[in-house]
Amino acid sequence: MVGLLGFAVGVLGIFVFWLRSGPSFERWHVVDLESEFRLADADRVRSFEDYRTLEERLFAELDEEVYAGAPTGPQLALARYSPGSLADPRRFETNWNASFELATPQPRGGVLLLHGMSDAPYSLRGLGEALHARGYRVVGLRLPGHGTAPSGLKTATWQDMAAAVSLAARHLGEVLGEKPFHIVGYSTGASLAIDYALAVSEGAPGPEAASLVLVSPAVGISPAAAGASWLRALSKLPGLERLAWTQILPEFDPFKYNSFAVNAGDQVHRLTRTLAAEIEARSQEGPIRDFPRTLVLLSTVDATVSADAVIDNLLEHLAPREHELVLFDVNRSEVKSTLLVEDPGPFTERLLASGSLPFHLTLVANEAPDSAAVVALRKRPFAEGVTREPLGLRWPVGVISLSHVALPFAVDDPLYGARPEGSEHALHLGHIAFQGERGLLRFPADWLLRIRHNPFYEYLERRSIDWIEAGRAGSEPGSPAGLAAGGSG
Repeated sequence: MVGLLGFAVGVLGIFVFWLRSGPSFERWHVVDLESEFRLADADRVRSFEDYRTLEERLFAELDEEVYAGAPTGPQLALARYSPGSLADPRRFETNWNASFELATPQPRGGVLLLHGMSDAPYSLRGLGEALHARGYRVVGLRLPGHGTAPSGLKTATWQDMAAAVSLAARHLGEVLGEKPFHIVGYSTGASLAIDYALAVSEGAPGPEAASLVLVSPAVGISPAAAGASWLRALSKLPGLERLAWTQILPEFDPFKYNSFAVNAGDQVHRLTRTLAAEIEARSQEGPIRDFPRTLVLLSTVDATVSADAVIDNLLEHLAPREHELVLFDVNRSEVKSTLLVEDPGPFTERLLASGSLPFHLTLVANEAPDSAAVVALRKRPFAEGVTREPLGLRWPVGVISLSHVALPFAVDDPLYGARPEGSEHALHLGHIAFQGERGLLRFPADWLLRIRHNPFYEYLERRSIDWIEAGRAGSEPGSPAGLAAGGSG
């Protein structure tokens, strides 16, 4: 008994030592910014203008609490919170951490952009600018807890974020009048778009969305995230503060946190669990029909979300013929099944062979196993036949798949894209290729391996815009406008 107790004390001692031996906390890991929007503020923050006014106070508070007095110098050139550094988001022409609105005199419609967990409105900036160029009024919403300091995600809840989404949607609805309203959501932003659509269909205030575009949607329930609430509770005990973080890394990305709070994963888990339960309950009496036309785009391999869950928890519960799933396969000209931890091939083959899918399906895949060129394999709901559409696109040499963080960024994105020859951008995070001894860098090697941009972005953008155009026209997928939006196959 004494030996067992001694063993337990020893293990606890090693655990506490491990907690204390990690990277030290910085100001941005502990600061509590009082001007952040919360659900409880909804009674006094009633408009999008109020939200942005509060946001201005929030960023002024960030300047005072974090940036003021922070060290500077050449050794901090890539430190996000070092004033004037290459990674200081305030030195960019536009600080894309803040909410933005792209207005137009006579809008054809409106689009609300919802970014993912731990990133910022920058993630959908490219698509938003493309839609604005086509005559749409665009709002890029900064979700609560984001765009300031990683500590913001220690306390933000998905209900805070949902309240902000509702506020921004109502703003667009008031500006647009009878003109159509659409939502583009990425990752957790896609989950919030689904939550909003379900709430409005049940009578919540706000305009009904004519269509949704969901990029890498967080719809599945991660078993690992289920224990996050326990870690968050334990982190409040003295000496265990590090349990509030899944990782603490240097902050060198101006528009995305590298450190990740346990609470952020917990909130995604709570949101996806809530959505899965509500969708399951709503579909008990048959497919859900009062849901916006939905286009889903994601990679077949995604370390963050599950393609299976998108089908099982969403698409299979929606009324048929109005929705589409676009999957990007792995690059089979570069990597063989024997090298993969898990090959998505059997999954996609089952989908292509199935005659019972109630949604349109498109698989972007190699035209042949030994060719880097890609085609779109497309099929209609409940159909077994598949058509092939050449896309005129190719996998870049050395790229084996897309990633969760890659889909919304173009190849020429100035921060995350493939660095163009002669680029003058001082900070570039899209194509870093270091080689040397392991353990030398202060961040994980898999950070370097993960692709940050989408070589097929032009296809994603075209499909997204066509989908919204079809929704603007009020057409079904079987009509000419609907076929342009993905109904063919």
